[in-house]
Amino acid sequence: MTTVLDTRALNRATLARQLLLDRADVPALEAVAHLGGMQAQEPQEPFAGLWSRLRAFDPAELSDLLVGRRVVRTHLMRRTVHLVTADDALAWRSRHDAMLRQRVLGTYRRELEGVDLDELAAAGRAVLADGEPRSMSELARAVADRWPDPGPRPLGEMLVAALIPMVQMPPRGLWRAKGGVRNIPIASWLGREADPPAVDGADPVGQALVRRYLAAFGPAASADLRAWCGLAGLPAAVAAVREELVGFRDERGRELLDLPDAPRPDADTPAPVRFLPAFDNAVLGFQDRGRIIDDAHRGLSVTGARVVLVDGRVSATWTAKADTVTVTPLRDFSRAERAAVAEEGQALASFLSDGESDRVELTVAESG
Repeated sequence: MTTVLDTRALNRATLARQLLLDRADVPALEAVAHLGGMQAQEPQEPFAGLWSRLRAFDPAELSDLLVGRRVVRTHLMRRTVHLVTADDALAWRSRHDAMLRQRVLGTYRRELEGVDLDELAAAGRAVLADGEPRSMSELARAVADRWPDPGPRPLGEMLVAALIPMVQMPPRGLWRAKGGVRNIPIASWLGREADPPAVDGADPVGQALVRRYLAAFGPAASADLRAWCGLAGLPAAVAAVREELVGFRDERGRELLDLPDAPRPDADTPAPVRFLPAFDNAVLGFQDRGRIIDDAHRGLSVTGARVVLVDGRVSATWTAKADTVTVTPLRDFSRAERAAVAEEGQALASFLSDGESDRVELTVAESG
């Protein structure tokens, strides 16, 4: 008989995989790799995400990884900007090519009608051959004489987010750095082209994605995997590794797959307060997000709200301004919960202010 995992058991497993049950004593590079990357269209958010997951995290460590080309910012899963290791960017990018094209076309199909995308890609590569980074609008303007009708935004997004594997160069994404987005081909930044697609119908990258996803997010359904990466063509990859996996059911009866030796803590394991950044994959990385966020608050996960986990669930939002972190509860807190939120919020405020301040303001929850 297949074991049923209730919502609380799935919650604790997710927290453990996401390094949110206990802070991990690992380097930032290892954490980014384990998490399968971190969503990062807001360039400062991964710093808070790693602070909540790692012991003694130093933001300079992540900045050094970006400058040293060990991690990169690139369009990947779900066509969103992700912070991933350089190795993963090179290994995964070709597997995402078709999805990236289709998602940009889904937004700009009318504007790009009649544009030969292979010709557009060749023109973009010719512009970038000088090795100089460019903004999206600069690259679009450079090819606009040949394709004047679509306008700069559709051309730029198709080139940067889909047709040419690109990374966003520092200082974008460095700790407390400001600056526009300057894009450069992966091959120029990392010294070689992304790995080519597999041949003969094999899908080793897809199979690796299944394993990596389950390590960071499992137990999970195939629909959850698809929601995380945006790839529709993974059933064959799941089938190929199915014998390596164990199966469960959730309370809805969905089949959940998992790595046999991955952590699945007891449902009663205490969960500490954790502050998550905007668009954190601990929330976004599932089709069914009920394991971590109530349906009533699900919209917060796609609007860029930063959230606070209390007893493992999204229970508040937070903002940071100057040297103050403000927490707005989504439900009433007990006295012990309020104290725990205040303690963690003060630590976060100190981190964000480089220790110059440790103030945190808590608003009062309304009943019900």
